[in-house]
Amino acid sequence: MQSFQIKSVSTEISAEIQRKIDFKTKPLGALGMLEKLALQIALIQQKEFPVLNNPHVVVFAADHGLAREGVSKYPSEVTYQMVLNFVRGGAAINVFARQHGIKLTVVDAGVAGDFEQDLPIVHQKVTYGTKNSLQEPAMTLAEVEQCIASGAKVVHEIYQKNGNVIGFGEMGIGNTSAASLLMAKIGKFPIEQCVGRGTGLDEKELQRKSLVLQQVLEKHSNAQTPLEVLASVGGLEIAQIVGGMLQAAENQMIILVDGFIATSAFLVAHALYPAVMDYAIFCHQSDESGHQLMLKYLNAEPLLKLSLRLGEGTGCALAYPLVQAAVNFLNDMASFESAGVSNV
Repeated sequence: MQSFQIKSVSTEISAEIQRKIDFKTKPLGALGMLEKLALQIALIQQKEFPVLNNPHVVVFAADHGLAREGVSKYPSEVTYQMVLNFVRGGAAINVFARQHGIKLTVVDAGVAGDFEQDLPIVHQKVTYGTKNSLQEPAMTLAEVEQCIASGAKVVHEIYQKNGNVIGFGEMGIGNTSAASLLMAKIGKFPIEQCVGRGTGLDEKELQRKSLVLQQVLEKHSNAQTPLEVLASVGGLEIAQIVGGMLQAAENQMIILVDGFIATSAFLVAHALYPAVMDYAIFCHQSDESGHQLMLKYLNAEPLLKLSLRLGEGTGCALAYPLVQAAVNFLNDMASFESAGVSNV
C-alpha cells in the first residue's frame, strides 16, 4: 500500500491560541463548540490567523455486488443515475455546495456502467462494482491499494490548487451494508448494533439485511488487518475515500467527515494511521442507527444532529458555515483590550 507521512498536530502554540480565544469579548467558553473548533483549525494550520482556501467536497461513487442480496430498497442502477444527477447539478449536495461556495468533484470509483469520457467527472474506475461479499471478497488487496492511491491522487490535486478544506461524500447502492460490516469488524460491534434502515427498509427487510450481513461476517472471519477487512467487505468508493482522507492528513488539510459511510472509511483510515484524527471535523450525527456508536468509538463530537441519512457529503456542506464561523470569530472578533471592554 502507498505509505503516508502523517504527523500528529503540534500543540506548541495551543496555550497562545487558547489565550486569544479566552480574551475575546465574551464570557469564558461562551461560544461552546466553536471555540474547540477554532483551536483545532489553528493547530492544524499552525497559525494564529487561520485561513480557509478553496473548499471542496469530493463524492466518490461505486456499486456493490452485495446489493444483489436485497440489502437495499433501490436497484443498483440508481448509482449510475445519481452520478448523472450530480453532473446536472440536481442533487442535494449540488444545492448545498452552491449555497456555501463549495466546489464539487464527482469521482467514478467503480460504478457498474460506462460514462461518456467528456462528462465533468474524474474517471478512475477500478472495476465495475465490488464482488458479492456473501460469496467472495468484495475486492482483491491489489484493487484496494489501487483505490487508496487513486483517492489520494484526487485530493493531492485539490491541495495543489491551494485547497485546504475537503469533505468526503459517497454514492453507492448497498454501501450502508459495507459500512455496517466495516464497523462490526473494526470496532468489534455485534452486527445488530451496526445495521440500519439505509434507504428506508421496513422491519422485514431490515431483518433480512441483518441476517445477510451476519453471514458475510462469518464468511470473512479470517480477515483481521484493516486492509484485509476493507478488501473483504468494503467498497471501491469507501477505499478511495480512505486514500483521500490519508492524503488530506499528510497535506495538513482540514478533513470534513460526513455521515455513516464516510465515517466507516474514517474508521479504516484511523486504524491505519491514528494521527489522522487530529485533522478531522465530524460534521453531523446521522440518523443511521450505528453512526452514534461509531462516533462514540472514535470519541468524536459531531457539530450537527439533523436526522440526516443521505450521504453525498451533504453533512459536510451543511456544517461548513460553522467551520467558517469558528475561523471568523478567531480572526475578527475584538478582544477585551482592543475593544476597551472591562474583563472580569
